[in-house]
This record gives sequence, structure tokens and C-alpha cells, in this order.
Amino acid sequence: MEVKGANPYQNLQKSLDFNGTSYKYFDIASFGKSYDELPFSIRVLLESAVRNCDNFQVSEQDVKRILKWKELKGNPENSHDAEVSFKPARVILQDFTGVPAVVDFAAMRDAVLKLGGDPNLINPICPSDLVIDHSVQVDFAREQGSADKNQNLEFVRNKERFKFLKWGAKAFQNMLIVPPGSGIVHQVNLEYLARVVFSDSDVLYPDSLVGTDSHTTMINGLGVLGWGVGGIEAEAVMLGQAITMLLPEVIGYKLVGQLPSLATSTDLVLTITKHLRQLGVVGKFVEFFGPGVAELSIADRATISNMCPEYGATVGYFPIDEMSLKYLRQTNRPEEKIQLIRTYLKTTQQFRDYNDESQDPHFTKVVTLDLSSIVTSVSGPKRPHDRIAVKDVQNDFRTCLTNKIGFKGFELSPAAIPATGSFTWTDGNSYTLKHGSVVIAAITSCTNTSNPSVMLGAGLLARKAVAAGLTVKPYIKTSLSPGSGVVTYYLQASNVIDPLQKLGFDIVGYGCMTCIGNSGPLDDNIVNTIEQNQLVCCSVLSGNRNFEGRIHPNTRANYLASPLLVIAYAISGRIDIDFETESLGKNANGKEIYLRDIWPSRKEIQDVENEFVIPAMFREVYSKIEVGSSSWQTLEFPDGDLYPWDDKSTYIKQPPFFERMTKDIGPITPINGARVLLLLGDSVTTDHISPAGSIARNSPAARFLAGCGLTPRDFNSYGSRRGNDAVMARGTFANIRLQNKLVSKSGPVTKYIPSGEEMDIFDCAQRYRAEDVPLIAIVGKEYGSGSSRDWAAKGPYLLGIRAIIAESYERIHRSNLVGMGIAPLQFLEGQNAETLNLNGTETYNISIPSDYKAGQTIKVEINDGRSFEVTARFDTEVDLVYFKHGGILNYMIRSILK
Repeated sequence: MEVKGANPYQNLQKSLDFNGTSYKYFDIASFGKSYDELPFSIRVLLESAVRNCDNFQVSEQDVKRILKWKELKGNPENSHDAEVSFKPARVILQDFTGVPAVVDFAAMRDAVLKLGGDPNLINPICPSDLVIDHSVQVDFAREQGSADKNQNLEFVRNKERFKFLKWGAKAFQNMLIVPPGSGIVHQVNLEYLARVVFSDSDVLYPDSLVGTDSHTTMINGLGVLGWGVGGIEAEAVMLGQAITMLLPEVIGYKLVGQLPSLATSTDLVLTITKHLRQLGVVGKFVEFFGPGVAELSIADRATISNMCPEYGATVGYFPIDEMSLKYLRQTNRPEEKIQLIRTYLKTTQQFRDYNDESQDPHFTKVVTLDLSSIVTSVSGPKRPHDRIAVKDVQNDFRTCLTNKIGFKGFELSPAAIPATGSFTWTDGNSYTLKHGSVVIAAITSCTNTSNPSVMLGAGLLARKAVAAGLTVKPYIKTSLSPGSGVVTYYLQASNVIDPLQKLGFDIVGYGCMTCIGNSGPLDDNIVNTIEQNQLVCCSVLSGNRNFEGRIHPNTRANYLASPLLVIAYAISGRIDIDFETESLGKNANGKEIYLRDIWPSRKEIQDVENEFVIPAMFREVYSKIEVGSSSWQTLEFPDGDLYPWDDKSTYIKQPPFFERMTKDIGPITPINGARVLLLLGDSVTTDHISPAGSIARNSPAARFLAGCGLTPRDFNSYGSRRGNDAVMARGTFANIRLQNKLVSKSGPVTKYIPSGEEMDIFDCAQRYRAEDVPLIAIVGKEYGSGSSRDWAAKGPYLLGIRAIIAESYERIHRSNLVGMGIAPLQFLEGQNAETLNLNGTETYNISIPSDYKAGQTIKVEINDGRSFEVTARFDTEVDLVYFKHGGILNYMIRSILK
């Protein structure tokens, strides 16, 4: 390994005496005017660069570029690409993406040993926390003991994964595992794991992180800089590597005014999401400022930061202020630590007063939103940034029914609009479904369950609804999955648990659940009625993602809404209700009850929150967060530094990534005679590429599992089987809503070009592999948007895809492709498959020169004599280094062997 140099900024290290203890810190404020003009988010990057500068991973040039941010990025008309290095203070993982990370670490130990090195050198170097929250499903709902039943079933399904994680917690140093049933990773991060300022050594520095979930950005609401990266990139950070990134533009988002009495933070974030998606902030930082920010609680800010991936920015940052410290007190952080945080941040001019305009830094661009303009809203039916005012939902949904197939259309014929279907429920009554019927209503996800205002608002609305005699139809799958045990405490203390349960919103578990697609099965009567009558039925959830096929295969329309509206739509039973003119039902006296009659005001909610959300609740919950349930405590696991792989396991398998790896790097090989495996359109998400939900019974993955002796009830989900490459390769592009233009039908199907035969994508890729034919995919805009899934890059790699040619990429996914040695190529501006008359039946030759420079164009040759140029999206020199090594993990192994 290369040896770090001395820090050239050592002269900036100063002493800070606090309560009898002397700390060191780097006085970045001493840079003067150039520092004063930096956005607060960029100041965090600067401090990290100064503190970690060794002219090896982080150079003096990095520091100088960050200090020149205004010159390089302070004007959208004069924005220069500048590469900088950043070393986050910690890493956070969830179990869906965390298991493959630990699998890779275990496999890297084997590879290092095989190549003659010391396997115990493979360890997380920076603190790494893993929260198990993605595997629990809503198998049981609307019945007593649902939460316990779901958690017990989670243990049955995921025993192998949990044993493996317990092994990893012991085998690897510097890794904390938070057991299942504890809550959602981002809420646990906000309420417990966040340090805000690191002080556990004698050096003070800002907390910062990267995570293997795109909603890692939620922590920015507390003033902690963090964002989602691919699992393989996170593994490099865990191993002590710096992230290389382009210095970002920073959009200043000014908030003024106050939220209306009946508006919620969910309505605000859906409005911001649509606004910023239209503005175009992909790859940029968004930093919030203005007097309106001071009006928002940390939970409100965290709600906005959480949805950052949905509006496309890298972060949505709220600098730390007095409200942040108030939240730390509320969540039971020690007062001495809170005062140290204030002292350090004020000393280094990183503490914010949102009412003091003299503190406003320079921004690339400023946009303004008046909070008083916010109206009650939902988003849907297929994308989180398609916001609709609730008053317009009825008309919008009915228009979507006949619109052309797309994000706002289902293309039903006029004759299909009146379609209905009836079924008999277990209560003996007959019920009728039609287009717009709600069949899933879930209060779920880190976005909203971390926010007491909307959770208590839902409870108060439920109390008023029950008092008015309103009910929810028994066939609607209702559920409540809090993000932490604290939510249960304050719902109980404020006496709203009972009315929530009476409306069917029983607590079903502590995890992502419906938001991640773990909505569990719908009753066969409902599924059959929907399928036989081809109905566009709906889910309504307080989540952050509503992409096609994600929530449930039988809910073609999916709407994001506040927890209050989730209940309201559940009571109405349909999405196309006009709440202004149509009632929710009648009370015992026959009076019509409208939504406005039961909707609590913001002051009502705040009064309850101030009374019942108290530090003692956080102290009680988090004092035992690492203990886990009795099932977790008694779970036996292997011992030893190397994992004893079980060839019969269908959950944990040694991956093949390093099988042919050598100590020395080889040349970049050309891609000759490549076939197109997929020809896709715009907004192909990671849910399309690597779905996390259920495994279809007729899929290659199902056939593989059946061959291992499993029955369909034991298939579990793709997300829970991310530790097994044999399943995940077969699940690549397995989304039932995938639109591959090589074939006429939707789903995981493609065409074997030589014969014209249509077959499953995995089977087709295997046939090409047997013939030694390399593969590419041709796609549209925003390729890889959605969750930051490393398997969305690992899967295509295992299928034999050597390159992707896209119109544009989502930031994290592009990085993941590079990290797996897949070339992310991009059409030149104004060009795409259609303009170039590419139909996917051609063969392609692509050569990337060994002396390739970032941003260079290369030629793609077609077998019919045509050619076109593309830009290879190796955005930094480090990207090129990783690609030449065949991926980031190969690079790390070779670095350790040196």
C-alpha cells in the first residue's frame, strides 16, 4: 500500500477547550472571504478535504478547487467540471443492500487469501452501521398480533441471511448490526445513529456519510451531509477509500411564509419534488435557506431531504441551527454533547440562523417557494414527481384511464371504462371493484413515519372518523408500519392507537414493508376480480416510490400521500372521490360526513406533539436497540474469520466476481460482434432492472429455486435473496412492467436475434454466453433512476452485458456500472436510438482506447457499415482506474495485495 504524506494543512489545526477537555479541530473559517461565500454543504466537503489531505487520496488541489467553488460552480452559465475527493465519516447500510456488501467482503477475504495475501486486512476502516429493515413483509394485516406474526415469518424466511449477518458482525471489525424489528434505517439514523459532530477522538469534525440506500439523504434534514451510493462504492469507502466526485452546483432553495393550517409536510415535499424535477437538479446539491426554514421542524425538513432521490438531486441540505439542537434534546442526546456541537459549529462558522440574511452564502442559482401556497396533494399514478392537487385527483385519474400508455396513461378503450367485478368476502357480504378502487392503503416508509406531525395527524383524523361512525371496507389491505418503536410510544400515549386499529391500521411491523414492495399477498378473490375484469385498481401509501410493479403486481395505479390522506382514501374506498363535494359516509344521525369535518389543524397536531413526543420515549427504545428479539438473541451463527460457504444455500452464495482475477491488471479488451439484449425507453428504474419484490412463479428465478426443492411459498423476494448471485442474475430485468422494444409484450422477455425466437431475458443471455457473444443494452433517458441498487449493475454484468448506451443516466447507477466494469456510454446531444434508426437487430463493435481521457468521445461501429459517436461516461480519472481493473472491488483487492 502507498504511504500517506504529511497533511500540508496541519497549521490550520487549532485547540478548543470545552468543559475541561481539549479538542483539536481544523479552522476552515480562517480561509476568509472565499470560505464565507461557500454554501454550508460545500463547507462540509472542504473540512473533510483539509482534515484528510495527504496528497495521496486527497490532494491540495482538491482543497483549492473546493475553495474556488464560486468561480467554478457559482454561476450556471459558467460552470466548469472540477473533480474533488471526499472521505465520508461513516457508512450506513440496510439489509437488502448490506447483505451483498458483507457477501462481497467475505468473498474478497477468500480472493486475497487465494492470491497470497492476508484476508484479515479486509475490514471496514470507517464506522459502518447496518440496520435490518427491508425483509419484513405484510403477510398479516387487520388481525390481532399481526406484527409478531410478520416478524416470526420474517425470521423463518431469512434465517440464513440473519445468521450470515451475525457472523459478519463478529468477523469484521468496526461494524454495528441493528437487529430486525428495530425500525427503518433512515429513521434509526436520524433518531439514534447520527453523531452530527464526531467527538470520539481528540479531533472534532462534522458527521457525514454515504449509504447503500438512495434515501440516505434523509439525514440532511438534521444538517448531516449524506447521500446514497451503490453498494460497491460504499464498500470502497468502508475500506478507507475516498469518493471521487464532480464538484456540484448548489441550488439555493429559499422558503418564505408559513404552511397553511390544513397542509402537511407531505404536501410540501410533493410540491418541492415536482418543482425541482422540472427545474432539473440531477447531480446537484440543493441547499434550503430563508425564514420559512425556521418554521419547519427537523422532522419536516427530514421529510423533504428524504425525497431527494425523487427530485433527482444528490442532497437536499438543511444547515444545522437551533431547531436541530432542539431535536437532539427531544431524541435524548446528552446535553453536554449538544453544547459541544454548538460550540464547534459556531467556531467554524457552520451554524445557521435562517432569519439572518447576512449568513446567506452564494448559490449557483436561487429559487423561491412560498409555503403559504401549499395545497393538499398526492403524487401518481406511476411516478413520485407527478404531483396532483387533491381537488384535481378525480379528473386526473379518469383522464389517465384513457390516455395513451405512459406515466399518466393506461390506454383503456371507452368500452372498458364501466367495467366492474364483484366478489364475496369472508364476512358473507358482496363487494364490487371498479377502476380506481383502493385495495391497499399503507401508512409506511421512512419519509413520513419519522414525522410525528403527520403520524399524530393521522391518529387524530382516525379518532374523529371513528367518532363519526366511519369505517373502512374489510377487503382493503390496510397497514401501519412505524419507522421506530418511538412512534408506537407516542401513538399510545396520545390515545390514537385504538381508533387507528378500528379503521384497520394495526401495527404490522417495524420496517419499510409496503414502501419497498413488501406489501404481501392480496386475497385471491381480489386478485381474480382485478385480473378477470382488467381493472386499474389502486394503492395509496405514505411512501416515496410508486413506480410500476413496485407496490403490488395487481395495483396498476399507485399514489403517494400523507398518512392522513391514506386513511381518507381507505375510508372512501376509491381514488376518484372529490372530497369537496362527496362525503365519506354518514354518522348515526344520518348526517353526511366530509373530509373537512374530520381533518385536524396544524395547531391541533402540534399541541399533541409537544405534549407526547418526549425524550424518555427515545431513551427507552434506543437503550435496547442492539439487543433484538429473543429470536435474534438465540440465533446461532458460524465462527471464524472466513465464511464457510454452503453450496446448498439459496440465500448466501460465494459470488463469481473474482474467479478469474489475477494479481496484475490486463488491457481493456474491445467489444466486438455485440448483440442487443434489450432496447428500452426512458425512465427505466432500478426496479425494472433488479426488482426487490416477489418472485413470479413462472420466472427463471422461480425455476431455479424449484430445482433446489423449494415451493412457491418459500421463494421469498428478490430483495431478500441478494446474497445469492444465481437468483439475482435470473431476476435481472424481471419486472413484469418492463417494456422491451425488441418484443411486443411487456415483461422480462427479449428476442434472440439470430432466430427471432422470444424467450426469458436470462435464458437468452445464457444462449449468447454459450456462443461467446458479448451483449449491450440500448436505453433512453434517466436510465437507472430509483433506488441505489448494486444488483442493477451486478445483474447485467452476470448476464454478459459489457456496455450500456443511454441518453442519460441516474448518478448512482452510472457509478455502479463503472464499479462493475460495465462501460456507461451516452448518445451525443440530440441523438438516440430512434434518430439513429437503431432497431436492436444489429451487431456492434466498440473499442475504448487504453489512453482514454474523461469526457472523450468514441466510435460505435455497426455491422451494416454505419457508425456513430458516443461519450464514455467515465466522469473522473478514478472511474477509469476502476474500469481498467474490471471494477472497484478488483481494484481494492489489488491495492491490498500491494
